[in-house]
Amino acid sequence: MTPEILRIATLDLKVKPFAWPFAGERRGEIDAHFAGKQREKPELWNGRVLLGRNTVRSGEHLAADFFETDFASFLAWRDWGFPDRGIFNGFGMGALQSSDGAFLLGEMADHTSNAGRIYFPAGTPDPDDVKDGALDLAGSIVREIAEETGLDAADYSMDAHWTCVLTGPSAALIRILHVDLTGEALRARIEANLAAETKPELRAVHLVRRRADIRPAMPGFVSAFLENQLA
Repeated sequence: MTPEILRIATLDLKVKPFAWPFAGERRGEIDAHFAGKQREKPELWNGRVLLGRNTVRSGEHLAADFFETDFASFLAWRDWGFPDRGIFNGFGMGALQSSDGAFLLGEMADHTSNAGRIYFPAGTPDPDDVKDGALDLAGSIVREIAEETGLDAADYSMDAHWTCVLTGPSAALIRILHVDLTGEALRARIEANLAAETKPELRAVHLVRRRADIRPAMPGFVSAFLENQLA
């Protein structure tokens, strides 16, 4: 499926209660699937996450409802080919860009659910990202950037708009984060932070300056975003 790229200026992402039929009707299968995944990767934790539904787009405005479910249900839905097409995985990503134009991406560590994949710091939203009944994706990005790279909000400036990359049941809402360091200096700073951690989420960092730097381990929506930016 060819990704669709949209410029988004404003978001209205309300969080509302919803009893997800998939999670209830296939509970036994979901729990068995997650137990198998935990045997492979004991660090996996069945926490609470937020998924989206009821998307409405109008010009550069995007609205949707989000609801809370467990990570096991999300993982089964993803691994089984997204059987409920009325649901989507909507998440924020912080596209770190250095002063000399390089984008920095992380390669996920072996103990994570996306081991070996290369993308911008991101995570499925969870209840900590809810403020005043709405999903705060900008806040989610700040949290994920800090957890994965050690950078805090004072280390970068955010673009005013979002780039939304739609690929089937996923909606990546990407915000470019401008860092006043060269690509090599930014990579060195993040590598030093990873070296100081006991079990970092990333096992490597990569710089992308041109299309030739795009790798197969990058998801399609990340590659589409980079190609669009580097065109």
